[in-house]
Amino acid sequence: MTPSIFEPVSTPAYAIRELAFFVLGLTGAVFVVVTALVVYTLVRFGRRRDDDGSEPPQVYGSARIELAWTVVPFLLVVILALVTTRYIYGIEGREQPPEALEVTVVGNQWWWEIRYPKLGIVTANEIHVPAGDATRPAPAFITLQSADVVHSFWIPQLAGKMDVIPNKTNRTWIDPRKPGVYVGQCAEYCGVQHAWMLLRVVVQPRDEFDRWVATQQAAAASDPATHAGARLFASLACINCHTVRGTPANGVFGPDLTHLMSRHTLGAGVARNTPEKLRAWVEDPEAMKPGALMPPMKLSGDELTQLTAYLLTLR
Repeated sequence: MTPSIFEPVSTPAYAIRELAFFVLGLTGAVFVVVTALVVYTLVRFGRRRDDDGSEPPQVYGSARIELAWTVVPFLLVVILALVTTRYIYGIEGREQPPEALEVTVVGNQWWWEIRYPKLGIVTANEIHVPAGDATRPAPAFITLQSADVVHSFWIPQLAGKMDVIPNKTNRTWIDPRKPGVYVGQCAEYCGVQHAWMLLRVVVQPRDEFDRWVATQQAAAASDPATHAGARLFASLACINCHTVRGTPANGVFGPDLTHLMSRHTLGAGVARNTPEKLRAWVEDPEAMKPGALMPPMKLSGDELTQLTAYLLTLR
């Protein structure tokens, strides 16, 4: 779906759209009034054919006009400030209900780590949440942290922007009402691959979400002892950066790969997660995402085939 604030599907996003319409309406009215006065002045006091070229009588100062152009803008600014404050408090002042889903999102250069602390799930670049409705809301409260530089978490159809700052914890929440896939991204310049630090929020019916949770809580589907690619994976530096539950791989610097093939994209949205793209990514991440911190493994053709075949089993 198009990532637009004017197509909201979540409670905070609805509030932001209402505020945007109010601001646009008020400023639009000011534009119309000012434009009408300018046009009236041009027509009423423009040069006529019978003008003799002499300067018209000059008026120096008008207390009424000066009072009007001071007081009216001041009142408009006060109205905008009060309305904006009310909406901000309504969104950020929301108390977290006991049944709310808890998600922790950690910004990295240039990908998102997603944790579900109460569910024991760790994934990357995709947040899965259940859809709610007016009778049974399903809010998800999101804790935001950064592992390196300043990022900004933004899914336009679900919530407003929230900065992700090193050594500081920020929080936001969403309450999606319509199943679907909603695209967001980092909205604060964070380095060379800032534009390819995308994020997908997958909103699912409750039963589908429960199945996804059960799948993610399971160990890796492949038995590493019986797969040549798994043995190769364990012999490389991969295990120092990535985790595959149930194997010796327990690195924390890169995404958790336990259920790699359940994700839609590679490299935080740089490519679709297909066998061909996965092979290309493993062979040379720099070619697909310049500046990526993952180094090329410099594998032979057979080794690359074995390793890719193993990664394809991680569902």
